[in-house]
Amino acid sequence: MQFTSEQRLDDGVLEREFTLGEIPGTLWTPASATPVPLILMSHNNGLPKADPRLVARARYTAARGYAVATIDAAGCGDRPRSASDEQARADLRRAMQAGEPVDEIFESFIGPLVENAVPEWRTALDALLELPGIGGPVGYSGGWTALGIRLAVVEPRIAAAGFFAGGYVPRAQREEARQVTVPLLFLLQWDDEGNPRQRALELFDAFGSKEKTLHANLGGHTGTPWFELEDGCRFLDRHLK
Repeated sequence: MQFTSEQRLDDGVLEREFTLGEIPGTLWTPASATPVPLILMSHNNGLPKADPRLVARARYTAARGYAVATIDAAGCGDRPRSASDEQARADLRRAMQAGEPVDEIFESFIGPLVENAVPEWRTALDALLELPGIGGPVGYSGGWTALGIRLAVVEPRIAAAGFFAGGYVPRAQREEARQVTVPLLFLLQWDDEGNPRQRALELFDAFGSKEKTLHANLGGHTGTPWFELEDGCRFLDRHLK
């Protein structure tokens, strides 16, 4: 892992950009004399790691005493996208504009993104846990629920997870949800225009966790109330500190 830049922010959090081979990432760490837990914070598939909403969540969480890391996995952010990815995005835009069904397009698009992203996130996790000042346990928090489900199933170092029910979850990950057993906080926007409410409720029901909590709020896709970030940190505090 090579750090390429760093700056101390006005809340005392240290923000550092890094590269790990071809993987670009950002790490936020608090001013702490002791090792702190690590949060893997993903963004919705395709968005950059510099997305303002992700950065705001990362800074807030780091200021609460966590190391927070995100990466641009293959096909996300500014990283090159394959011709098939670009075709799927174009097909998706056309179908949505025409009011046509989009599930099969999402299935062919999101599924491979998850498969390609998981190894890179695990590689990043290995490198991050070797850094001074970062210890276990590890949590996951992010809008890319499909990625989080797969990571929670295959990565035993993840001890708790917070998911946002705002993106398409492929059939494979809906089945894998039954294997998720870590404590879980699931956020749902009741009026999310791109995520059928009943599908989100069925996904929550499918999770195998003995401790799982659903928070539902009125509003559309980007309308998650700010207080949910505070509640999310309290959830992480219970399980990671």
